[in-house]
Amino acid sequence: MSLVRENINVAFRSILAQKLRTILTATIIAIGIMALVGILTSIDAVENKLLSDFSRLGANTFSIMKKSSRGHRQGKTGKTYPKIEYQEVIAFKENYDFPGLISLSTRVSFISTVKRKNEKTNPNVAVIAGDENYLKATGYDLESGRNFSPADVIQGINAAIIGKDIVDKIFSSGDKPLGQSIFIGGSKFRVIGVLESKGNSMGFSGDNQVLIPLGYAHLNSETDRTSYAINIQANDPTQIDNAIGEAIGLMRKIRQDPLGKEDSFRISRSESIANELLENLSTTTLAASVIGAITLIGAAIGLMNIMLVSVTERTKEIGLRKSLGASSRTILGQFLMEAIVIGQLGGYLGIILGIVIGNITASIVGTSFIIPWDWMIIGALLCLVIGVLSGIYPARKAARLDPIDALRYE
Repeated sequence: MSLVRENINVAFRSILAQKLRTILTATIIAIGIMALVGILTSIDAVENKLLSDFSRLGANTFSIMKKSSRGHRQGKTGKTYPKIEYQEVIAFKENYDFPGLISLSTRVSFISTVKRKNEKTNPNVAVIAGDENYLKATGYDLESGRNFSPADVIQGINAAIIGKDIVDKIFSSGDKPLGQSIFIGGSKFRVIGVLESKGNSMGFSGDNQVLIPLGYAHLNSETDRTSYAINIQANDPTQIDNAIGEAIGLMRKIRQDPLGKEDSFRISRSESIANELLENLSTTTLAASVIGAITLIGAAIGLMNIMLVSVTERTKEIGLRKSLGASSRTILGQFLMEAIVIGQLGGYLGIILGIVIGNITASIVGTSFIIPWDWMIIGALLCLVIGVLSGIYPARKAARLDPIDALRYE
């Protein structure tokens, strides 16, 4: 134990004697560990956010949406599927009798500007038209005000439920949004509710949107490209497959899809979307690991080069120690410990920077602070391996020096 302590003391004395060289080498290692820990912690933050968002929807949720058109393939003409009409979703809601919650919606715009008096937002506000079940089906909660009533939806009144970002941009701190008038694309709406903050998810801000009644969109905002969507929550998660089967059968009947032909719409399960996104994140994790590994290999080569230079510069010192009785094993341990200490210093710095970067991402996506214990342990072990692999050759070279030749070295 005393020998290990002595080797550590010698390593720190050598490091302090070559501050600039040590700082540069440790920085290279820190950059590699920072890239690895930072990217992987960021991915963990995004994954936690996705799981949190989709868990609110539950595994018993699925949607019916317009089927994407197929492009031209091998000289064959692409296929275009018809949009889902307002009358079709209304007919579905009236006739679907499987136990569950049904919500209808459509995307009106993603580039709208919301105005109030002299204040206005950037032209990046999402305007979504939904029915009285939309908030519950999509996992949103109201901070204040009320939801749309069935009468609001049918009559298509000029009412709006707005997100927190909209409130912050067009209302001063003393103003209460409820009951106030806002303008969206030249149309006047009365604010009846404010959404509870939800943050960002998959590039979409739940706080930067406005909800309007579905009937209003049908009467005033519908275009040739407007397609409606149906969101269904089955009461019993174990019956989700039966719920989907009945929904497909009813929708095919409503849209008059020919027997034996494919569906003219698509079914999307929240659970499958989450799994697909997590699979994509796994690919990103692998790519980040490769990038970090390449950087660490470069750092290992740099550390080995520094240690070889250190052995060359301290040849006389090695000869003097051996002449005073130091064994080859002691010399090997001293230089190996120096490489390990430099690797650990760089590693700890990289881990700290990586955690900071990862949690900046966590703050942006709106999830809680993350301490990536697994990546911290992996980072520390990697730095230990780098130190051993980079230091073993220079340490053995130092240990094999002949003391007489070492003392005569110029």
